[in-house]
Amino acid sequence: MAVKFTLPTYLTFLRIALIPLLAVVFYLPWEYSKLACTLIFLFAGFTDWLDGYLARKMQLETDFGAFLDPVADKLMVAFVLVLVVQAEASPYLAIPAAVIIGREITIASLREWMAEIGQRAKVKVSQLGKWKTTAQMTAVSLLLYRDDLLGLPINTMGYWLLYISAILTLWSMINYLMAAFSTLRE
Repeated sequence: MAVKFTLPTYLTFLRIALIPLLAVVFYLPWEYSKLACTLIFLFAGFTDWLDGYLARKMQLETDFGAFLDPVADKLMVAFVLVLVVQAEASPYLAIPAAVIIGREITIASLREWMAEIGQRAKVKVSQLGKWKTTAQMTAVSLLLYRDDLLGLPINTMGYWLLYISAILTLWSMINYLMAAFSTLRE
């Protein structure tokens, strides 16, 4: 079966290609590196929204795109969380980051397994998952930037949102596991 490459798929590949660029900029000894990293991350988030929008609007949804899109998202978020924890080594940052990364690996594996047994629809993305993603992307953006802005404690806000994200992450993981478990019992 040939893989069909569409504009949304190319946008997803662009998001993956932004990961090494973000890494290079993150470590540059440049006064604007935090801002540049944050803008790269926000641009990646925009491409995530745009590829989904275009795929639906232009009827360009493909099985490969449906597979690759969440992979790109998880790669970007996990990579940036590792960078953020490395830059500000603290158990208060590492623990929620580990929860988020662990959940992403668990749910990706669960979805793959459910697809193999023909039950992928039982673990499709939920509204809770979308809230989790929004909180997570905002938290990561704030933690990348870190500096106070207009008197707002950006890093502290990022920490709070990261904890909210971790809680939503655990909640959504429990929902997915319960849905999968009910399938197992059938």
